[in-house]
Amino acid sequence: MTDIKSMTQEEMAAWLKELGEPSFRAKQVFTWLHRGAISFEEMTDLSKSLREKLSRECVITKPEVERKQVSAQDGTIKYLWRLGDKNCIETVLMRYRHGNTVCISSQVGCRMGCAFCASTLGGKVRNLTPSEMLDQVLFTQLDAGVPISNIVLMGIGEPLDNFDTVLRFLELVNHPDGLHIGMRHISLSTCGLTDKIDKLAEHGLQLTLSVSLHAPDDETRSRIMPVNRSVGVEKLFAACRRYFEVTGRRISYEYAMIDGVNDSDWQADLLAAHLKGTPGHVNLIPLNEVKESPLKPSRRVAAFQRRLEQQGINVTVRRKLGGDIDASCGQLRRKAMQES
Repeated sequence: MTDIKSMTQEEMAAWLKELGEPSFRAKQVFTWLHRGAISFEEMTDLSKSLREKLSRECVITKPEVERKQVSAQDGTIKYLWRLGDKNCIETVLMRYRHGNTVCISSQVGCRMGCAFCASTLGGKVRNLTPSEMLDQVLFTQLDAGVPISNIVLMGIGEPLDNFDTVLRFLELVNHPDGLHIGMRHISLSTCGLTDKIDKLAEHGLQLTLSVSLHAPDDETRSRIMPVNRSVGVEKLFAACRRYFEVTGRRISYEYAMIDGVNDSDWQADLLAAHLKGTPGHVNLIPLNEVKESPLKPSRRVAAFQRRLEQQGINVTVRRKLGGDIDASCGQLRRKAMQES
Protein backbone atom coordinates (compact mmCIF):
# COMPACT_ATOMS: atom_id res chain seq x y z
CA MET A 1 0.00 0.00 0.00
CA THR A 2 1.22 3.50 -0.87
CA ASP A 3 1.92 5.89 2.02
CA ILE A 4 0.29 8.82 0.23
CA LYS A 5 0.82 11.37 3.03
CA SER A 6 4.59 10.97 2.67
CA MET A 7 4.38 12.22 -0.92
CA THR A 8 5.06 15.78 -1.98
CA GLN A 9 2.27 17.44 -3.93
CA GLU A 10 4.35 17.14 -7.13
CA GLU A 11 4.89 13.42 -6.58
CA MET A 12 1.19 13.00 -5.88
CA ALA A 13 0.28 14.74 -9.16
CA ALA A 14 2.60 12.46 -11.14
CA TRP A 15 1.26 9.36 -9.36
CA LEU A 16 -2.38 10.34 -9.94
CA LYS A 17 -1.61 11.00 -13.60
CA GLU A 18 -0.41 7.39 -13.89
CA LEU A 19 -3.82 6.38 -12.52
CA GLY A 20 -5.47 8.39 -15.29
CA GLU A 21 -6.50 11.31 -13.08
CA PRO A 22 -5.95 15.03 -13.78
CA SER A 23 -3.01 16.58 -11.90
CA PHE A 24 -5.18 19.19 -10.12
CA ARG A 25 -6.56 16.37 -7.97
CA ALA A 26 -3.22 16.28 -6.15
CA LYS A 27 -3.84 19.66 -4.53
CA GLN A 28 -7.26 18.52 -3.33
CA VAL A 29 -5.95 15.27 -1.85
CA PHE A 30 -2.89 16.99 -0.36
CA THR A 31 -5.03 19.64 1.34
CA TRP A 32 -7.41 17.06 2.80
CA LEU A 33 -4.55 14.99 4.21
CA HIS A 34 -2.89 18.02 5.78
CA ARG A 35 -6.17 19.00 7.43
CA GLY A 36 -6.23 15.63 9.19
CA ALA A 37 -8.52 13.53 6.97
CA ILE A 38 -8.25 9.89 8.02
CA SER A 39 -10.24 8.33 5.17
CA PHE A 40 -10.75 9.05 1.50
CA GLU A 41 -14.53 9.06 2.04
CA GLU A 42 -14.11 12.44 3.75
CA MET A 43 -12.76 13.93 0.52
CA THR A 44 -16.15 14.93 -0.83
CA ASP A 45 -14.84 17.01 -3.74
CA LEU A 46 -13.36 13.85 -5.29
CA SER A 47 -15.41 11.50 -7.45
CA LYS A 48 -16.66 8.29 -5.87
CA SER A 49 -14.61 6.24 -8.31
CA LEU A 50 -11.40 8.08 -7.39
CA ARG A 51 -12.09 7.72 -3.69
CA GLU A 52 -12.57 3.97 -4.16
CA LYS A 53 -9.40 3.75 -6.24
CA LEU A 54 -7.37 5.59 -3.59
CA SER A 55 -8.80 3.39 -0.84
CA ARG A 56 -7.58 0.30 -2.69
CA GLU A 57 -4.12 1.70 -3.45
CA CYS A 58 -3.21 3.82 -0.42
CA VAL A 59 -3.00 3.90 3.35
CA ILE A 60 -3.54 7.07 5.40
CA THR A 61 -1.42 7.04 8.55
CA LYS A 62 -3.05 8.02 11.83
CA PRO A 63 -1.44 7.60 15.26
CA GLU A 64 -3.54 6.57 18.24
CA VAL A 65 -3.23 8.25 21.63
CA GLU A 66 -1.77 5.56 23.87
CA ARG A 67 -1.31 7.95 26.80
CA LYS A 68 -1.77 11.66 27.35
CA GLN A 69 -0.47 13.62 30.33
CA VAL A 70 -1.30 17.25 31.03
CA SER A 71 0.86 19.28 33.38
CA ALA A 72 -1.03 20.92 36.22
CA GLN A 73 1.87 23.37 36.53
CA ASP A 74 2.04 24.93 33.07
CA GLY A 75 -0.39 23.19 30.70
CA THR A 76 2.32 21.24 28.85
CA ILE A 77 0.84 18.15 27.18
CA LYS A 78 2.81 14.97 26.54
CA TYR A 79 1.49 12.43 24.07
CA LEU A 80 2.53 8.82 23.73
CA TRP A 81 1.39 7.87 20.23
CA ARG A 82 0.92 4.27 19.10
CA LEU A 83 1.87 3.85 15.46
CA GLY A 84 0.47 1.42 12.91
CA ASP A 85 3.09 -1.23 13.75
CA LYS A 86 2.36 -0.88 17.51
CA ASN A 87 5.60 0.96 18.25
CA CYS A 88 5.27 4.11 20.38
CA ILE A 89 6.78 7.58 20.11
CA GLU A 90 6.44 10.80 22.10
CA THR A 91 5.37 14.33 21.26
CA VAL A 92 5.25 17.30 23.62
CA LEU A 93 3.11 20.44 23.26
CA MET A 94 4.58 23.45 25.09
CA ARG A 95 2.79 26.74 25.55
CA TYR A 96 4.73 30.00 25.40
CA ARG A 97 3.74 33.65 25.20
CA HIS A 98 4.92 33.74 21.60
CA GLY A 99 2.84 30.71 20.56
CA ASN A 100 2.51 26.96 20.85
CA THR A 101 5.54 24.77 20.19
CA VAL A 102 5.45 21.06 19.45
CA CYS A 103 8.50 18.88 20.09
CA ILE A 104 8.43 15.84 17.80
CA SER A 105 10.31 12.55 17.43
CA SER A 106 12.19 11.44 14.33
CA GLN A 107 12.87 7.79 15.21
CA VAL A 108 11.47 4.98 17.33
CA GLY A 109 14.21 4.84 19.94
CA CYS A 110 17.73 6.16 19.42
CA ARG A 111 21.18 4.64 18.95
CA MET A 112 23.28 7.61 20.10
CA GLY A 113 23.61 6.41 23.70
CA CYS A 114 23.65 9.76 25.55
CA ALA A 115 23.93 9.02 29.26
CA PHE A 116 21.38 11.62 30.39
CA CYS A 117 18.58 10.70 27.94
CA ALA A 118 15.85 8.08 28.40
CA SER A 119 15.21 7.87 24.63
CA THR A 120 18.29 5.76 24.03
CA LEU A 121 17.81 3.19 26.80
CA GLY A 122 16.11 0.67 24.50
CA GLY A 123 18.26 1.45 21.45
CA LYS A 124 16.98 2.38 18.01
CA VAL A 125 14.07 0.37 16.62
CA ARG A 126 13.50 2.11 13.27
CA ASN A 127 13.27 5.44 11.48
CA LEU A 128 9.95 7.26 11.27
CA THR A 129 8.39 8.00 7.88
CA PRO A 130 7.66 11.58 6.72
CA SER A 131 3.95 11.00 7.35
CA GLU A 132 4.60 9.77 10.92
CA MET A 133 6.58 12.92 11.64
CA LEU A 134 3.91 15.13 10.09
CA ASP A 135 1.16 13.33 12.02
CA GLN A 136 2.71 14.38 15.32
CA VAL A 137 2.23 18.04 14.44
CA LEU A 138 -1.13 17.55 12.79
CA PHE A 139 -2.84 15.37 15.39
CA THR A 140 -1.36 17.21 18.37
CA GLN A 141 -2.91 20.36 16.95
CA LEU A 142 -6.25 18.63 16.36
CA ASP A 143 -6.36 16.88 19.74
CA ALA A 144 -5.27 19.91 21.79
CA GLY A 145 -7.46 22.29 19.78
CA VAL A 146 -4.74 24.93 19.53
CA PRO A 147 -2.71 26.16 16.53
CA ILE A 148 0.92 25.08 16.32
CA SER A 149 3.26 27.91 15.38
CA ASN A 150 6.68 26.40 16.13
CA ILE A 151 8.30 22.97 15.76
CA VAL A 152 11.38 21.52 17.41
CA LEU A 153 12.86 18.24 16.21
CA MET A 154 14.18 17.36 19.63
CA GLY A 155 12.11 14.38 20.70
CA ILE A 156 13.04 10.70 20.49
CA GLY A 157 15.79 9.98 17.95
CA GLU A 158 18.60 11.81 16.17
CA PRO A 159 17.07 13.78 13.26
CA LEU A 160 20.24 13.77 11.14
CA ASP A 161 20.40 9.97 11.50
CA ASN A 162 17.13 9.95 9.51
CA PHE A 163 18.33 12.64 7.11
CA ASP A 164 16.26 12.13 3.94
CA THR A 165 13.03 11.61 5.84
CA VAL A 166 13.59 14.77 7.88
CA LEU A 167 14.18 16.81 4.73
CA ARG A 168 10.96 15.44 3.24
CA PHE A 169 9.07 16.26 6.45
CA LEU A 170 10.38 19.82 6.39
CA GLU A 171 9.22 20.23 2.79
CA LEU A 172 5.77 18.90 3.65
CA VAL A 173 5.19 20.93 6.83
CA ASN A 174 6.40 24.10 5.10
CA HIS A 175 4.08 23.70 2.08
CA PRO A 176 1.53 26.55 1.58
CA ASP A 177 -1.27 24.03 0.91
CA GLY A 178 -0.45 22.21 4.14
CA LEU A 179 0.36 23.42 7.65
CA HIS A 180 2.61 26.12 6.13
CA ILE A 181 4.93 26.47 9.12
CA GLY A 182 7.89 28.64 8.12
CA MET A 183 11.45 27.37 8.35
CA ARG A 184 12.40 30.16 10.76
CA HIS A 185 9.84 28.67 13.16
CA ILE A 186 11.52 25.24 13.06
CA SER A 187 14.49 24.09 15.15
CA LEU A 188 16.42 20.90 14.43
CA SER A 189 18.56 19.38 17.17
CA THR A 190 21.56 17.12 16.55
CA CYS A 191 24.07 15.45 18.84
CA GLY A 192 26.76 16.47 16.35
CA LEU A 193 26.93 14.26 13.23
CA THR A 194 29.44 16.50 11.47
CA ASP A 195 29.13 15.02 7.98
CA LYS A 196 25.35 15.50 8.12
CA ILE A 197 25.75 19.06 9.44
CA ASP A 198 27.79 19.85 6.33
CA LYS A 199 25.19 18.12 4.16
CA LEU A 200 22.38 20.08 5.79
CA ALA A 201 24.24 23.34 5.18
CA GLU A 202 24.22 22.61 1.43
CA HIS A 203 20.41 22.86 1.42
CA GLY A 204 20.50 26.43 2.77
CA LEU A 205 17.40 26.02 4.93
CA GLN A 206 16.50 28.95 7.18
CA LEU A 207 15.76 26.78 10.20
CA THR A 208 17.61 26.98 13.52
CA LEU A 209 20.25 24.31 14.04
CA SER A 210 20.58 23.30 17.70
CA VAL A 211 23.67 21.32 18.65
CA SER A 212 23.37 19.13 21.75
CA LEU A 213 26.80 19.95 23.12
CA HIS A 214 26.59 19.29 26.87
CA ALA A 215 30.36 19.47 27.42
CA PRO A 216 33.19 21.57 25.92
CA ASP A 217 35.98 18.99 26.39
CA ASP A 218 36.47 15.57 24.80
CA GLU A 219 36.94 13.64 28.04
CA THR A 220 33.61 14.73 29.53
CA ARG A 221 31.64 14.75 26.28
CA SER A 222 32.84 11.27 25.25
CA ARG A 223 31.82 9.95 28.66
CA ILE A 224 28.23 11.22 28.47
CA MET A 225 27.83 11.23 24.66
CA PRO A 226 29.44 8.23 22.91
CA VAL A 227 29.06 9.92 19.49
CA ASN A 228 31.90 12.26 20.49
CA ARG A 229 34.43 9.40 20.43
CA SER A 230 34.30 9.37 16.62
CA VAL A 231 33.83 13.12 16.17
CA GLY A 232 35.60 15.14 18.85
CA VAL A 233 34.82 18.62 20.09
CA GLU A 234 37.24 20.45 17.77
CA LYS A 235 35.80 18.74 14.68
CA LEU A 236 32.28 19.52 15.85
CA PHE A 237 32.94 23.22 16.37
CA ALA A 238 34.69 23.37 12.98
CA ALA A 239 31.53 21.94 11.35
CA CYS A 240 29.42 24.50 13.21
CA ARG A 241 31.62 27.33 11.95
CA ARG A 242 31.29 26.04 8.38
CA TYR A 243 27.52 25.82 8.81
CA PHE A 244 27.35 29.46 9.87
CA GLU A 245 29.59 30.56 7.01
CA VAL A 246 27.37 28.79 4.43
CA THR A 247 23.92 29.60 5.84
CA GLY A 248 24.44 32.78 7.87
CA ARG A 249 22.29 31.16 10.57
CA ARG A 250 23.41 31.42 14.19
CA ILE A 251 23.65 28.06 15.95
CA SER A 252 22.08 27.31 19.32
CA TYR A 253 24.13 25.11 21.67
CA GLU A 254 22.11 22.98 24.07
CA TYR A 255 23.85 22.35 27.38
CA ALA A 256 22.21 20.11 30.00
CA MET A 257 23.58 21.12 33.39
CA ILE A 258 24.79 17.99 35.22
CA ASP A 259 25.98 18.17 38.81
CA GLY A 260 29.73 17.69 39.12
CA VAL A 261 30.13 16.61 35.49
CA ASN A 262 30.01 19.61 33.16
CA ASP A 263 29.25 22.60 35.40
CA SER A 264 32.68 23.78 36.57
CA ASP A 265 34.19 27.22 35.98
CA TRP A 266 36.97 25.85 33.75
CA GLN A 267 34.37 24.21 31.52
CA ALA A 268 32.48 27.50 31.22
CA ASP A 269 35.75 29.20 30.26
CA LEU A 270 36.56 26.52 27.67
CA LEU A 271 33.06 26.77 26.19
CA ALA A 272 33.43 30.54 25.89
CA ALA A 273 36.80 30.08 24.16
CA HIS A 274 35.27 27.69 21.60
CA LEU A 275 32.52 30.19 20.77
CA LYS A 276 34.68 33.29 20.41
CA GLY A 277 34.46 34.74 16.90
CA THR A 278 31.38 32.83 15.71
CA PRO A 279 27.86 34.05 16.54
CA GLY A 280 26.08 31.53 18.70
CA HIS A 281 23.70 31.12 21.59
CA VAL A 282 24.05 28.83 24.60
CA ASN A 283 20.86 27.37 26.05
CA LEU A 284 21.48 26.00 29.56
CA ILE A 285 19.04 23.22 30.40
CA PRO A 286 18.24 22.28 34.01
CA LEU A 287 18.54 18.50 33.87
CA ASN A 288 15.38 16.44 34.23
CA GLU A 289 16.23 13.38 36.31
CA VAL A 290 15.98 9.97 34.61
CA LYS A 291 15.31 7.20 37.12
CA GLU A 292 17.76 4.80 35.47
CA SER A 293 20.59 7.38 35.34
CA PRO A 294 22.94 8.36 38.21
CA LEU A 295 23.27 11.88 36.79
CA LYS A 296 21.74 14.67 38.86
CA PRO A 297 20.70 18.28 38.12
CA SER A 298 23.44 20.88 38.61
CA ARG A 299 23.31 23.30 41.51
CA ARG A 300 25.52 25.78 39.63
CA VAL A 301 23.31 26.87 36.74
CA ALA A 302 23.27 30.56 37.74
CA ALA A 303 27.04 30.66 38.38
CA PHE A 304 27.78 28.96 35.05
CA GLN A 305 25.49 31.44 33.27
CA ARG A 306 27.24 34.42 34.88
CA ARG A 307 30.67 33.05 33.95
CA LEU A 308 29.66 32.80 30.29
CA GLU A 309 28.01 36.23 30.25
CA GLN A 310 31.13 37.85 31.71
CA GLN A 311 32.98 36.61 28.61
CA GLY A 312 30.45 38.03 26.17
CA ILE A 313 28.55 34.82 25.43
CA ASN A 314 24.83 35.02 24.63
CA VAL A 315 23.26 32.61 27.12
CA THR A 316 19.81 31.79 28.47
CA VAL A 317 18.41 29.19 30.87
CA ARG A 318 15.62 27.11 29.43
CA ARG A 319 12.33 27.38 31.25
CA LYS A 320 11.58 23.98 32.76
CA LEU A 321 8.22 22.68 31.52
CA GLY A 322 6.24 19.54 32.27
CA GLY A 323 8.30 18.40 35.24
CA ASP A 324 5.26 16.66 36.71
CA ILE A 325 4.42 14.63 33.56
CA ASP A 326 7.63 12.80 32.52
CA ALA A 327 8.26 15.49 29.91
CA SER A 328 11.89 14.60 29.23
CA CYS A 329 12.62 12.72 26.01
CA GLY A 330 11.79 9.03 26.24
CA GLN A 331 10.54 8.96 29.83
CA LEU A 332 6.89 8.20 29.06
CA ARG A 333 7.75 5.66 26.34
CA ARG A 334 10.21 3.96 28.69
CA LYS A 335 7.60 3.76 31.44
CA ALA A 336 5.04 2.24 29.07
CA MET A 337 7.58 -0.33 27.84
CA GLN A 338 8.42 -1.36 31.39
CA GLU A 339 4.76 -1.72 32.34
CA SER A 340 4.01 -3.86 29.29
